[in-house]
Amino acid sequence: MTSRILPVTGLEVGAVSPAVLVCGDPARADKIAAHLDDARLLSERREYRAYRGIYRDVPITVCSHGIGAPGAALAFEELIVAGAKQIIRVGTCGALQESIQPGDLVVATAAVQHTGYGRETVPDGFPAVADPNVTAVLQRTARLDGTGYYSGIILTRDNFYAGVQTPHTPDYAALSAAGVQAVEMECAALFLVGSLRRVQTGAVLAVDGNVLHTGESIEEYAPHRQVVQDGVARGIRVALEALLMLAEDEANVAA
Repeated sequence: MTSRILPVTGLEVGAVSPAVLVCGDPARADKIAAHLDDARLLSERREYRAYRGIYRDVPITVCSHGIGAPGAALAFEELIVAGAKQIIRVGTCGALQESIQPGDLVVATAAVQHTGYGRETVPDGFPAVADPNVTAVLQRTARLDGTGYYSGIILTRDNFYAGVQTPHTPDYAALSAAGVQAVEMECAALFLVGSLRRVQTGAVLAVDGNVLHTGESIEEYAPHRQVVQDGVARGIRVALEALLMLAEDEANVAA
């Protein structure tokens, strides 16, 4: 039987496990794959690098999605066609609360949509919400990990470095006052794709700075500090354990 290779990611339909971790950086996909037994490269095209392996008897696929909602959504769509049923994003974010520090973890419950992708994909007012069961399991594994975490609504936007102030520029102070925890660039797309395709989604994010203090300055952005890398490592650990716990819960229900 002829295999079907998807056009952009190069993934083969049927090759992706139901449980999937995604991340922006292909180098982070390498780091996650190092936690898996028998990891093998599935495909590598553009910013999309995918592996499949085993984590404590659970098949796991890892795939990078690049930066920004449109390209990330493309990866999510093709992962689902290839077999994904649960997708957890392990990423980074900028804090929007004074109490949240670099290296802390944020488990996203939903995302304020501030993306062109969202405007073109769903009706106005459609919420971008993580799967509640996946979110609860991420919160539980974060507690069990003993690292502490924050959880709540985040902001997903298109721009990374600041431009000029316009009527469309997010008001960080107002969003912070409303309780939004952090800002990043892909989670809303993940949550929307999950809702549209009936796939479970979630996200755990390591904080790499506080945008209330630094804004989006190239000079002040420092994501490679050890404290941030330690947070990313914790996020990877929490996400892997969450997929394991979800698989165990499903097995118990089936039994």
